[in-house]
Amino acid sequence: MRGGLVLIGLLLASVLLSLMIGQVMLSPVQLWTGLMTGTGPASLTLRVLRGPGIATAAGVGAVLGVSGTIFQILLRNPLAAPDIMGFMSGAGLAVICGIAFGLSLPLPLLAAVGGLLAAVAVAMLSYRRDAAQAGLTLILVGLGIGFFTSAASSFLLTRLSPQDASDAQRWLSGSLAARNWGHVTQVFGLAAILFVITALQVRALALLELGDDLATGLGTRIRRARYGLIATGVLLAAAGVAVAGPVPFVALMAGPLGMKITGARQPGGRLFSAAVTGAIVTVLADLAARSVVPGLQLPVGVMTGILGAPYLLWLLAREMEAGDL
Repeated sequence: MRGGLVLIGLLLASVLLSLMIGQVMLSPVQLWTGLMTGTGPASLTLRVLRGPGIATAAGVGAVLGVSGTIFQILLRNPLAAPDIMGFMSGAGLAVICGIAFGLSLPLPLLAAVGGLLAAVAVAMLSYRRDAAQAGLTLILVGLGIGFFTSAASSFLLTRLSPQDASDAQRWLSGSLAARNWGHVTQVFGLAAILFVITALQVRALALLELGDDLATGLGTRIRRARYGLIATGVLLAAAGVAVAGPVPFVALMAGPLGMKITGARQPGGRLFSAAVTGAIVTVLADLAARSVVPGLQLPVGVMTGILGAPYLLWLLAREMEAGDL
């Protein structure tokens, strides 16, 4: 409980700091005045300049955090995450295909289809492997699918006009530039639906974590539960990709960091802490992306990559030492 309150406090502090810092520096008093009166530069910042982007960052981080934690619990491997396993790059490829071929379909739908197709491809290519190494096999096959879909996306960029290619490349890097309240509504609307679906599957996730034999003995339909959780995890990742592009490493880091802060061990607590931690990481990464180079907003994916790459190297080294790789 105390750890959860600490996380919520960190999230509020991160949002406040992100609202205050920018080309125009604002104090908490100015922000409060702008919120109450609806006038002045603080009000413009809240309504247009920073508010929508920060809210979008929080929503994207939350869905990616929950998505990564679902896969980490399900596969019992800290390397399991939708970006590492190729699901997010599959969703990104589907969106690029929609742009390249002029498909007038909603981005969330395209991203969901792409992510699910990538998940199906990973499952098919990993089928009937050694059960003891099933989780690691899925991750390695997912890495291959991720490289393939990223290469396909890069190829399709060459078929676009220079302006469309530039916009698509920025989006593929993970971008929160020029976000509005429509994007906020989209990501939080999808998040609300998918979080409810996730909550309904927490018991099944907890039982699967105990092992297939015990879960079966307690009345869980293993295959249906696993497929349902995989689909939910992919859709959560697709919801984030549709709004901000494939933002790397948030899904990988959020769960372990949240669990470290809160000490949560049960799936429900881990999912909650991952959602809040993912939001914190993405909001702070967005702040850094706007502040590192004055007058230029870098893609948020660049900053999460800078944060996540050392974590991934440390995690790989730890897994190798433990003999799990």
